[in-house]
Amino acid sequence: MKKTNVKLTVAVILFVAICMAAAGTSPSAEAPWYGIVPPLLAIMAAFVTKNVMLSLGGAILMGGLLKQVVPDALSLSAWGAGLGQAWEFIWVAARPWVPAASPTEGGHFSDNWVILSFVFIIFAMVETILMAGGFDGVIRRLLRFVKGKRSAEFLTATLGVGCFIDDYANAIIVGSSVRPITDRFRVSREKLAFLVDATSAPISGLAVISTWIAYEVGLFGAVATDLGIGQNGYAMFFDALAFRFYCLLMILFVFLLILVGRDFGPMRHTRPQGQDEDTTEANAAPQGGHARTALTPLLGMILFHVLLLWWTGQGWAKLQGGQWATSWIYWREVISDVPNSSLVLVYSSSFGLALAVLMARVCDRLSIGRILAAMAAGARKGLFPSVILILAWSLKNCCDGLSTGDYLSSLLVGTVAPIWFPVLLFIVASITSFATGTSWGTMAILIPTAIPVAFALDGDAYGLITMISLGAVLDGAIFGDHCSPISDTTIISSLSCQCDLMQHVRTQLPYCIWVASLALACGYLPAALGMKWIWSILMALVPMAGVFWWARVRSVEA
Repeated sequence: MKKTNVKLTVAVILFVAICMAAAGTSPSAEAPWYGIVPPLLAIMAAFVTKNVMLSLGGAILMGGLLKQVVPDALSLSAWGAGLGQAWEFIWVAARPWVPAASPTEGGHFSDNWVILSFVFIIFAMVETILMAGGFDGVIRRLLRFVKGKRSAEFLTATLGVGCFIDDYANAIIVGSSVRPITDRFRVSREKLAFLVDATSAPISGLAVISTWIAYEVGLFGAVATDLGIGQNGYAMFFDALAFRFYCLLMILFVFLLILVGRDFGPMRHTRPQGQDEDTTEANAAPQGGHARTALTPLLGMILFHVLLLWWTGQGWAKLQGGQWATSWIYWREVISDVPNSSLVLVYSSSFGLALAVLMARVCDRLSIGRILAAMAAGARKGLFPSVILILAWSLKNCCDGLSTGDYLSSLLVGTVAPIWFPVLLFIVASITSFATGTSWGTMAILIPTAIPVAFALDGDAYGLITMISLGAVLDGAIFGDHCSPISDTTIISSLSCQCDLMQHVRTQLPYCIWVASLALACGYLPAALGMKWIWSILMALVPMAGVFWWARVRSVEA
């Protein structure tokens, strides 16, 4: 209780202090200072309550009241209009059908609902594969390569990378499936939990098709429309991909850690809680299911997705123009010209779901009833991210109505040097996600408010700083979420690996902070100065390898 009161007091003091400082700036009628109140309230409320939906909902309500009440605070009708305005922000984000803008035009199905459809379909597909035992089949195939501790850790990390569709499914499938194997080969539960956690959100956040991509594309697309950026959300995701330094370096760190075989920090002192040495590998292997039940829908979905992107983006015409299909520039142009990338996600995920149902029925003899039950369970799991996504779009509408981005832009342009903005943004996103325990909620709060500032710092153009800032928000959100003891993926990873939660947080925290420091020092700052991303990665590998050398020397001396 005392801890909650302290957090509440700190949050209130910070909230009031920031608001007072903002009120002391030079406000304008077009971009008033109180435009920062809704996103600021969302951050502070999430910090205190740990409830993202409640925090976002309260921020939207506050935005509606500020929009209508501030001009006429003594009018009761203004307060009623404020409540109506808050509902309008939500309805515009959640409505399935967008009415015609003029009598000569027709309405159309909401783009937001296209994205929500993908979320439900992909969750249904994952749950169907789980029910049929497809992931168990993949693991059984890989067990033949496990000969010792290092190969057991390598199997865990490889499965984490391969299970890219969803971070929840990743943590549950990999952690629970390989735990008997890692126990047998004397891998500590803390080390297992770190390997699972480090290859869940960082991988799903990078994957070009996953439960995350629709969320990220939806947020990017909304910002692109507002700012008049001539790119769709999917193309912006690809532009930011090279600047996902934390995720990229964390993956390299994991495999280098396994290769060197030397831990440091609290992880160095962990002890295995393994099974008896005479436990056979066969007893540890998961039973039932065929590998093709998982691989066929996953690979089929990816291939269908790439083909559909190529076709709708007029890839054949660009080949005729003399470009090479293996060129990064070629694929960037193809994806940029896709008229509706969100709809492509729906088609490809539907194809994957159909293959998952077919394989579950034909290969694993799963009954129609169990398949329908699995799909329903998957759809239910999609409810929470869908609600969060709707609230995120609503907060974005709220910030648009109060010109939050314009106010922050006018405040920061000329004050913060453009090269420092991605660094600042990564730190803010990290603190926010660590305090709230949610990367998605952090993205929802920061992307609509921070990216317009980056755009302004770029000279009102879609340039380097804007692209790096996109990556900084996503990676900062994942880093804070990765470290936070209240994060859902952190909790799920510890549970699936049967590792104490706080012990998991304590042992992985130095690893996460070290990689984040490298991302800042070798990634975001040099990239903002114009360094190519590949050189940033190579530069970060030097101190990363140095730490492992130091850990090896200490181990020998001990």
